[in-house]
Amino acid sequence: MTQQVPSTEPELTGVRNFRDVGGLPTVDGRSVRHGVLFRSGHLAHATDKDTAFLASLGLHTVFDFRNSADQQLEGPDVELPGVRNVNLPLSDPADGAEFWKMVRDGDLEQLRGILANGKGADRMITSYRRIVKDRTAEHAQVLHALAADSVPALMHCAAGKDRAGISIAVTLLAVGVEREAITADYLESNARHRRYKVRRSGDQDTAYTPEVMELLSPLFEARAEYLSAAFASIEETWGGTEAYLERGLGLTPAHRERLRERFLD
Repeated sequence: MTQQVPSTEPELTGVRNFRDVGGLPTVDGRSVRHGVLFRSGHLAHATDKDTAFLASLGLHTVFDFRNSADQQLEGPDVELPGVRNVNLPLSDPADGAEFWKMVRDGDLEQLRGILANGKGADRMITSYRRIVKDRTAEHAQVLHALAADSVPALMHCAAGKDRAGISIAVTLLAVGVEREAITADYLESNARHRRYKVRRSGDQDTAYTPEVMELLSPLFEARAEYLSAAFASIEETWGGTEAYLERGLGLTPAHRERLRERFLD
């Protein structure tokens, strides 16, 4: 039985960007039930107190969308008793490896070369579009699992913003949540206490100057234009949400109904 979560957001020390997606409105006047779908950054640095809280949620499945490079950098998720862990990488560790090395280690001129004049935002938009178009097998696996038995569920990647953000958005589309509400939830990742901690080589005076942080901001912010690009990719590739869910993800009306039964009040 799904357990109720506190009405106030928990203060987790080692897990960033955690929240319950409950309460979001659907197009037919219903709302997402609290305590069935959660999102966060990675769980590798969860403290004992964090772990106890996560264990109290009664989770069935944790979906980890990190790739092997992320896991090597951050470590494996903490183990939660009785919880199934499913790793479905939504990005190739080789894709952009040199780019992300430059983000961590590059000097100012190098960062200008790869990020200035809108190049950082363009990269994010391209990534969002590609994840929606090319990762249908992974998103189909998630939604079929949720329809079958995998709730309550937590979805995360490294920061809980991009890969988890898209996967949460796809799940919410499948149960009929309003797009404006999906975007509003996505933008909650910009709250200061939720933001991913940027890690750069070098000392504080050179690695985190105002110009460096401004160049990096497109990579570490949630921007409505990114999620809009994912939605546009759905429209351009499948002709609309319903066709995407049916043809792209293989969801039948029966699957959709089971998802609504599990997720909606």
